[in-house]
Amino acid sequence: MSTFMANANNIERRWFVIDAAGKPLGKTAVKAAEILRGKHRPEFTPHADCGEFVIIVNAAKATLSGKKLEQKYYRHHSGYIGGLKEVQYKTLMATRPEMAMELAVKGMLPHNSLGDKAFTRLHVYAGADHKQAAQQPTLVD
Repeated sequence: MSTFMANANNIERRWFVIDAAGKPLGKTAVKAAEILRGKHRPEFTPHADCGEFVIIVNAAKATLSGKKLEQKYYRHHSGYIGGLKEVQYKTLMATRPEMAMELAVKGMLPHNSLGDKAFTRLHVYAGADHKQAAQQPTLVD
């Protein structure tokens, strides 16, 4: 008996919408990463790109539990001496909630070319409206 190996050329990609309103940021990101990777499909193959498209709406209404709004920071470095930049998640969620959701999902994808390709299929919006209505996306609970 031979093992089935999915081929990226034979995968029909569907579109999914995840509503993040009132849901934890991390749990929403986990669901999105699973769909982007294709792990929900029976023909999932770890080394092949089997994932689908994901639209996350209402990212501004996603919640963080505990004291994460005050204690969690997004840190990045400019590369220069003393170039560490810190942004508190309270500020990040108020100004750029799409970025907070993208950072969470990107951290859950593989850190290689497969993850980079999957990340391009993610679309995050702070509000309830999105531009991909023509693709007739399916709502994920």
